Amino acid sequence: MHDLISSDRRNPTVNAYGPLYGSNEYSSDDMPILDPKTHKVTFFKMPVADPNMPEMFGPPLHPNATLKPIGASAYWGEEKIWSQRANNHNGMFDSKGRVWFAASVRGIDNPAFCKKDSDHPSAKAFPLERSGRQVSMLDPKTMKYSFVDTCFGTHHPQFGYDADDTLWFSGTGPVAGWVNTKVWDQTGDAVKAQGWAPFVLDTNGNGKVDEYTEPGAPAQAGKDMRVAGSGPYAVMPHPTDGSVWYAVNVFAGTPGFMRFDPKTKLSEFYAIPKEGIGVRGGDIDKNGVLWGSGSNGSLISFDRRKCKNPLNGPNATGNHCPEGFAYYKYPGPGFEGFENTSAEASYYTWVDHHNTVGLGENIPISTANLNDGFVAFKDGQMVMLRIPYPLGFFAKGLDGRIDDPNAGWKGRGLWSTSGDRVPWMMEGGKGSKPRAVHIQIRPDPLAK
Repeated sequence: MHDLISSDRRNPTVNAYGPLYGSNEYSSDDMPILDPKTHKVTFFKMPVADPNMPEMFGPPLHPNATLKPIGASAYWGEEKIWSQRANNHNGMFDSKGRVWFAASVRGIDNPAFCKKDSDHPSAKAFPLERSGRQVSMLDPKTMKYSFVDTCFGTHHPQFGYDADDTLWFSGTGPVAGWVNTKVWDQTGDAVKAQGWAPFVLDTNGNGKVDEYTEPGAPAQAGKDMRVAGSGPYAVMPHPTDGSVWYAVNVFAGTPGFMRFDPKTKLSEFYAIPKEGIGVRGGDIDKNGVLWGSGSNGSLISFDRRKCKNPLNGPNATGNHCPEGFAYYKYPGPGFEGFENTSAEASYYTWVDHHNTVGLGENIPISTANLNDGFVAFKDGQMVMLRIPYPLGFFAKGLDGRIDDPNAGWKGRGLWSTSGDRVPWMMEGGKGSKPRAVHIQIRPDPLAK
């Protein structure tokens, strides 16, 4: 169980008291749906457009899972217990209460409209041969499940703040990829509704995309520079200026934050300074400040407004704004020789824009994966939210929902799930199921 979703992050009263939808990546096409009012779980079998497509466990795009077990399990022996094709990684609510998923709808090879010689505008600029996941959408009112075949891969979906309700994705590889859901609603045409563009730095400084050098090639005067690595891991649409940010190169390449401007199709890259080591999942707050789970055992922030050097031009290739970064140590001891850091290995950070949890607005909350819970950063202090049971609680994602804005702390809360591809060092024993968790914070211990 990788994740669950409860509401629209832009308007967290959407789907108030409604069902939550789980994303059981790599394990099963039976998507769990939790009714929080009755505590009952039902399942929706996620279909695919091509029933003859191979099972989707990652390869050739992901090494963490294989079609055949590489060795016997201590619990399951030689039995193959995972079997799925939809490979649902994450879901996201829209303002209409529909749920959009980063899920496979067909095999990895892309259709012709994605490739060279296509007349699709994005394919003309940058053709794509493969995508490991695409997009699907479930309308809970009718339980109609729709396929949106994308040329780019998908991972963590997030809606922008524009009039077109553009849905942005990480996991898109060498490009920024999006689906214009307004066009999709009007036409039902996935080809017309989608677009993508490579990440190009404006190294010649003229404010537009020109001929560019390829990744790894020396810079050339007068040309822009295309950059690539292991691609975007988290996607973060800016709440006000229309830009889209990414945490990039988590697995390979120089880790950092990438900014993409949908109007100019230009990007900016800000490398994590050496002391930060790297970054995993991240989010953006209402002021445009980025927050990410740092590899050095700290919550990393980046504020572009603090940059002193030019944001484009020949020197704006990643190391031009170290002053924009700051670090806030997670709770817990550090490794030997690194006592001033924490051994905490946070997977993802999410920002609570609307005080859905009860700690206030604009509060970054990280998964505290080695502390069995979550940790929030409020007023310069870390607030630990530890889950007492089951021991070994391990979250991948989280979101907040306001069920009743007039009900005080009882009408809001944080939702998450415990589970990973292979649970380890956890209570429960063979066959234990992942658990959904609802965290509500009293304003004081005696609050009713």
